[in-house]
Amino acid sequence: MSDQGAAADTWATAAPPTCYRHTDRESYIRCQRCDRTICPECQTPASVGVHCPECVREANRSRPQTRTVLGGAVPSGDGALVTKALIGLCVLSYFLSEYVQPGLGRDLEMIGYALTNSGEIVGIADGEYWRLVTPVLLHGSLIHLLVNMLSLWFLGPFLEQALGRGRFVTLFVVGAIGGSALSYALGTPNIPSVGASGAVFALVGALIPIYRRLNLNVMPVLVMIVINAIFGFSVPNIDWRAHLGGLITGAVLGLAFAYAPRERRTLVHVGAVVVVLVVIAVVVVARTNALTA
Repeated sequence: MSDQGAAADTWATAAPPTCYRHTDRESYIRCQRCDRTICPECQTPASVGVHCPECVREANRSRPQTRTVLGGAVPSGDGALVTKALIGLCVLSYFLSEYVQPGLGRDLEMIGYALTNSGEIVGIADGEYWRLVTPVLLHGSLIHLLVNMLSLWFLGPFLEQALGRGRFVTLFVVGAIGGSALSYALGTPNIPSVGASGAVFALVGALIPIYRRLNLNVMPVLVMIVINAIFGFSVPNIDWRAHLGGLITGAVLGLAFAYAPRERRTLVHVGAVVVVLVVIAVVVVARTNALTA
């Protein structure tokens, strides 16, 4: 009798098993891979039993990443995350430059070569090369902002998912630079230009080869280009040069992204971006030399 009583006392005082991540939670369920006890919050259903968070992460790391036909990694979660971030950044920059710090735009707008009221030289030709990129954050009016952001919202998610986030951001940024470069090369050097139109037109330009590669109807894209070309050449104060520069840049990158051989895809993609940037640099240097000679 005494031996039975001692065993009962031991059973009664033994601590119940708890989740290894939440030690205050009692649990009797174990991970099928590592055998650790896990509470309901930490359980991920598997084909057999459940897995703990660490085992799930390890399995995800070892699993081959799914890629699109164009080689982009399939985005996990929100497929329009980068598009939303770019829209948010542009909207925030607009309100900052318009209502919080109105003089900010003068330091960021695309301008080639000009004198300030105090006689100071400003512009890309004076070495302010950031002005090739930063105009994408500025817009001349609320309508201008809304048109570009709506265009980005309609075009961005498809391209972001087709290309992957890295290639999509590259297309947007390099397209913006290409648009600014042509505006700088052909435009009046002391007239500023702002807006994300160059980057948006890069997306449009990339859609043509990408649609052809995916056997999609390119006619809506061509109609969009024609309509925007009519507006660009007929409506005053629209920088058609930035539109054209972005369109050409996007078409070249889109061609490389869409038709690169699978076994040399990364090499071709990176090479295309480098070549485009070198061409842009040559255009910028030539224009700078012409303005400062």
